[in-house]
Parts: sequence; structure tokens; C-alpha cells
Amino acid sequence: METASAPPVNKDRTRYLYPAVVVAVLLGIAVGLLIPDTAVELRPIGTGFVNLIKMMISPVIFCTIVLGVGSVRQAAKVGKVGGLALGYFLTMSTVALAIGLVVGNIIHPGAGLHLDASIAEAGQKAVGDTATESTADFLLGIIPTTLLSPLTDGNVLQTLLAALLVGFALQGLGSVSEPILRGIGYFQKVVFKVLAMLMWLAPIGAFGAMAAVVGATGVDALISLAQIMLGFYITCALFVFGMLGAILWAVARINIFTLFKYLAREFLLIVSTSSSESALPRLIAKMEHVGVSRPVVGITVPTGYSFNLDGTAIYLTMASLFVAEAMGDPLSVAEQVSLLLFMIIASKGAAGVTGAGLATLAGGLQSHRPDLVDGVGLIVGIDRFMSEARALTNFAGNAVATVLIGTWTKEFDRERAQLVLSGGDPFDESTMVDDHGPAKAEPETTASTPAS
Repeated sequence: METASAPPVNKDRTRYLYPAVVVAVLLGIAVGLLIPDTAVELRPIGTGFVNLIKMMISPVIFCTIVLGVGSVRQAAKVGKVGGLALGYFLTMSTVALAIGLVVGNIIHPGAGLHLDASIAEAGQKAVGDTATESTADFLLGIIPTTLLSPLTDGNVLQTLLAALLVGFALQGLGSVSEPILRGIGYFQKVVFKVLAMLMWLAPIGAFGAMAAVVGATGVDALISLAQIMLGFYITCALFVFGMLGAILWAVARINIFTLFKYLAREFLLIVSTSSSESALPRLIAKMEHVGVSRPVVGITVPTGYSFNLDGTAIYLTMASLFVAEAMGDPLSVAEQVSLLLFMIIASKGAAGVTGAGLATLAGGLQSHRPDLVDGVGLIVGIDRFMSEARALTNFAGNAVATVLIGTWTKEFDRERAQLVLSGGDPFDESTMVDDHGPAKAEPETTASTPAS
């Protein structure tokens, strides 16, 4: 009964944090417009905050997956969740790709723009050392150097593999693993507590990031390239609220606007940092709190951050059509499908990283249509703003996917979700650890714990 009284107190302490982020973003925009030269120098502030959050991602993923997989008695259950998640991710990425193709061919972004030497140079710079990665290289890159190196390297896929191996090992040990699982559970509480402390730096990070990008980009570039930005934002909105919203309601009977209201702070964090990775630990904690079982959250969310790239798919589609139109050499339908399917594969593992979409775009064009690489410079100036929509869409897709996978595997407590989404059981911002989490370490209560 004592823990029930804690959330209101914690809510009082943190209610001013995210309004402060909004104020910081507005101040950053103002500084970027008024004193752009000084604003650009503030970039390290935003970068530093994002790096602090990224520092916590691997430990969060490792603890969540180990506790989730290790506490499930049947290994087949983990395989079922993973297989269902990958099948869903592949389907939705294809749908996002198709939507981007349709909208891009309707609005013809980039038509009438001209390429000059400076823009071409920016395009070549965007390619940098980007090289085409073979399937074998991608698969070998998933294998970490050591079992614990993913905790320091920050590679999401490597962390996923290491955590699954440890989780299955603990699963095979039976009751002997219970003390280890409890220890990892305590370590997870420490990790989330550190993350909650770092979140108080969010207003400072948001100010530095927004001031730097506005100071570097200015207003003129945004006006001249408003068409592609507007088209991209509209396409992402149609996909999220039209496609994902309809599926979420049909399968789980959850209103997507209610779910997004619950995740409002995470969306604000993504807007201020332009990185969906900054909200990954909070998404894991909140999805458990809303009633999705720990095994489903632990497998679906980290996997989705590398394979469920709905926003990136739409971006790569429309950006490629934009560059081709601007260069006066539009892509044929066959070229569109071939190039963009290649890019979707090449982009795995790059989700959530600011600028990764631009590098993937440049690398894909370099491998398929080198004559179009110079045109990437046309989009460099606004990529940061498109990166926000890309990250928001990726995050929204992963949040919806977690609820859907939980529903399909009967690991989603809809009654608890209704209670949480209606405000009856607020998320504990001070610890970020759901009270239901530790109970799931017992194999017998994994699926039923949320209801208790």
C-alpha cells in the first residue's frame, strides 16, 4: 500500500520537467534565428545529452531481455514472439515503402530544383566512407567481440544476441537461476534510476540541439525545400494515424491517440533530440507498465528498433524520388523497387541515430545509381528536420507493434491498459521500474502477473 502513494508525489516532482523542455526548444529556435553563429557552437550540448541517454540503452536492453527470456519456462514461447514480431515488421516496412512510393509519384518532389557545385560537394560529403555492406558482413556484425562487449559498444543487435544467449542459459538452469535473475532485477532498478536522473538534463540538451540546427540551417533553406518536407510529414501522419491507428483499434481495441498521450513525454524527447534511441529505455519501461508482459517487451522493442523502420522506409522512398527528380533523371518503377528494397535491408541497425538515414540514402544511391549521389546535397540542409519525423514514425510504429504482438500472443492485459491509459495508475517517473516487473521473474507468473 505504501508504493501506491508514491506515484502522485513523483508526478508532482517531474511535472515541470517536460514543459521546461518545450520552453528550451522555443528558446533554442529563437537563439538559432537571432545569433546563428553562436547557436551553431552549442551543438556539443545536444550531442552530449543524447550520448548520455545512449550510454544507458545497452544495459536497459540487456536486463530487460535476460529477465524476460530467463523467466519463461518454455523456450518455444520466445521463438513464437520473435518470429511473429519479425513477420509483422517485414509486412509493415513493405506497406510503408509502398505508401512512400505512391505519395512520391503523386507530388513529384524535387521537380524544378537545380544543382550547383556547392550542393554537389555536400552530396559527395554525405556519402563519406559509406560502403555497401553485404549480407554476410551484416550477419557477422551481429556477433559481438565478447559476451559483455555489447554493454560498452552500444550495438543494439549485438546486445540483443548476447542477452538472448544469457536468457536462454538461465532458462535452462531452472530454479538455480532465480538468485541470478533477482540480482539482474536489482541492477535493472539501478540502471533505470540513473536514467531518471539523466532526464533532468533534457531541457539543456534540447536547447543546445535545437539552437544548433536552426543556426546552421536558417529559414531560407526550409522555405525552398518545404514541398518535400511537407509531403514527407503528411505521408508519415497518414501511415501512423491511418494505417497503424486502424490496426491497433481492430486488434487491441486501443485508441492510438490515447496511447500517444500516454507516450507524450517520449515523443517530446524525440522531437528535441531528433533521435528515437533517446526514448528507447522509457518505451521499454512504459510498455511493461501499460500491461504488455516483460518477455514480449524485451524481444519486440529492441528488435523493432533495428527491423521496424517505418519512418526510415518512407524517408528513403521519398528522398530517392526527390533526388532523381531534382537531377532531371526520374527513376523508373523497376528502379524504384530495386533501389529502395536494397536500402531497407541496408538500413538495419541504424535506427534512432541522427543522420543515419542520410548516410543510408547516400550509400544506396552510390551502389545503384552513382550519377544521383551529387543530388543528396539538396537534402542535407533539411535532413535534420526530416529526421525528427522519421524518428517519431519509427517510435510510434514500435509502440504500436509491442501492443499488437502482446495481444496476438495473449500477453497483453487490456484491463490494466485501460486503467493506465485513463490515468488510474500513473507511471513512476522517479524509478521508471514497473512494480509488476520483479514478480515476472517467477516462471509461473510471467503471463498472469499484469492482471494481479
